[in-house]
Amino acid sequence: MSGPAQATGAAPWRPALVLISVEELLATEFPPREMVLSPWLPSKGLAMIYGRRGLGKTHVALGIAWAVATGGSFLRWTAPRQRRVVILDGEMPGEALKARLAEISAKAGVAVPEGFIRLAAADLQERSINLAEEADQRELEPHLAGADLVIVDNISTLAAYGRENEAESWLPVQTWALGQRRAGRTVLFLHHAGKGGAQRGTSRREDVLDTVIALREPPDYQQAEGARFAVHFEKARGFHGKAAEPFEAALGEAGWVMRDAVDAEVERVMALRAEGLSVREVAEELGVARSRVERAIKRGAEPGSQ
Repeated sequence: MSGPAQATGAAPWRPALVLISVEELLATEFPPREMVLSPWLPSKGLAMIYGRRGLGKTHVALGIAWAVATGGSFLRWTAPRQRRVVILDGEMPGEALKARLAEISAKAGVAVPEGFIRLAAADLQERSINLAEEADQRELEPHLAGADLVIVDNISTLAAYGRENEAESWLPVQTWALGQRRAGRTVLFLHHAGKGGAQRGTSRREDVLDTVIALREPPDYQQAEGARFAVHFEKARGFHGKAAEPFEAALGEAGWVMRDAVDAEVERVMALRAEGLSVREVAEELGVARSRVERAIKRGAEPGSQ
C-alpha cells in the first residue's frame, strides 16, 4: 500500500496504529474462525510441522494441500470445505513433485478443482525465493492473491535470514507471516529438526504459531521404511483431548495407515517381552523408563487389547 507523498528526507508513510476500548472490543462482532484443516489448522492460522530429513514432511505437506483443495481428509484431519492452496517449495525438483502429486491423486480418487493448488517449485525458478527479503515478499504477494493456505516447504531453503539460532534473524519472516494472517491467509511452515530432535534454530519461531507438530521416528523405525513417523502436537492452541493425542502414521502401497501411539507402544513392548526380554531390557531397547514399560505390559494384558 502506498501512502501520501512525502517531503524529501521525511520518514516513510506508515498506517496509523488503532487502539480500541475493552467495551468496543466486547461489542465487536467477529466472524467465526473457521478451520482450514480440523482440528488444528484454523483460518488465518500460523503453524509449523518439523522433523528430521527423509521422515516424510513433504509427503505430509502435499497430503494436507490435496485435502484442503478438495475438501477432503488426510491422516486424522478433515477439511470442512475446498480452499485454494499455494505451495512454495524450495527443495524438491518439479519432476519429483509431479510424481508425488500424481500418486496422491490416484489414491485419493478425487481431482483438485482447476487452479486450487498452485506451486512454485525450486528448479522452475530463475532464482531462489527468500522470504526474509522484503523485495521477494513484495514480488510474491500478487501470486498469493486468492489463496487461503500458503505452505512453505521449507524454512531452511526459503528463508535465508542469517544464523538460525539468532532470534532477531527470524523477525522478517515472522513479520511476513503476520501480514499473511492480516490478509486472511493461513501459513504452514515445514522445518527440519536439529541433532537433538527439537526444531532447528531459534525457538522464537513458535511464539506466534497456533500449532506446532513434531514428526518423530518410532523406536523401531528402520530407514528403509520411508514415510513412517509419530505425530506429536507440541503446541495446540484451541483444541485438546483426543484430538491432540499422538498417533503413528505410515505410507504404504494402499495409502496411509494410522494407529494410536499408545497402542503402537504396547504392541512393541509385548513383542519384545514375547522374545524373552526383561522389563529392564525392553526399556533399554525402546529408550523409555521402566515404569512406562510396566504400564504398557499392564495395558497389553487387559482383555481385548491384543
